Amino acid sequence: MKVTVLGCGGSGGVPLLGGSDGRGAWGACDPAEIRNRRTRSSIVVQGPDGKTLLVDAGPDLRDQLLACGISRVDAVLLTHPHADHVLGLDELRIMNRIMGRALPLYATEETLVEVMRRFDYAFRGVTPGFFRPALDPVRVRAGDTVEIAGFPVRLFRQDHRVMDTLGLRIGGFGYSTDVVEMPEPGFETLAGVRDWIVGCFQRTPHPVHAHLDKAVDWSRRIGASRTILTHMGPDLDWAWMQANLPAGIEAGYDGMVLEAA
Repeated sequence: MKVTVLGCGGSGGVPLLGGSDGRGAWGACDPAEIRNRRTRSSIVVQGPDGKTLLVDAGPDLRDQLLACGISRVDAVLLTHPHADHVLGLDELRIMNRIMGRALPLYATEETLVEVMRRFDYAFRGVTPGFFRPALDPVRVRAGDTVEIAGFPVRLFRQDHRVMDTLGLRIGGFGYSTDVVEMPEPGFETLAGVRDWIVGCFQRTPHPVHAHLDKAVDWSRRIGASRTILTHMGPDLDWAWMQANLPAGIEAGYDGMVLEAA
């Protein structure tokens, strides 16, 4: 199973819009380090048969898929309906053309209500030429184990303070973005995971996202062999993390690929 990190940035990406010259506000991040340039958080999971699961579809989706050479999507799973995780759904109409069918979209009832309100035209069935996206909603809940694109996906609830989000585990791989507190069933589902990608926005505590010390503590609790940070803001410079993160914890970067069990 291959996992590709399409993007590992927070909701504003890195750099943020603005800056003294209008070319971006980098915060503590060195603009010369390419791994500090982060698009919005998303991953794809690919099996040996080539089937591909897209997890979240943010506003950078088109460029992400092109940059990572992803030419097909068999199914989509949304962790929650925040804009930085769903605004790329319209880009999937090209994937409809490639696949020749509607794409199943897995999400909780709450998330589906929101995305069907924003993207109502994507849920009206297939049109000739797929001039708009065609998505088939599939309702799931935290605690479910669902087969998606051939993968047995275990879903669990995460606390994002402003709403719940979905975390997932497939075999020895886990993914947890946009979480500030992990409910006990999440720890139970993740226990013994080998590779874990977890959201970590900055070094100091944040109201709706895990910070560095919390992500490290969680990793030790679940016993992950390798923990990769995602959803990172401009406070987390690549070189600083290379020098300061404890063993077994590393920063993700756009385009990162890992072979997961």
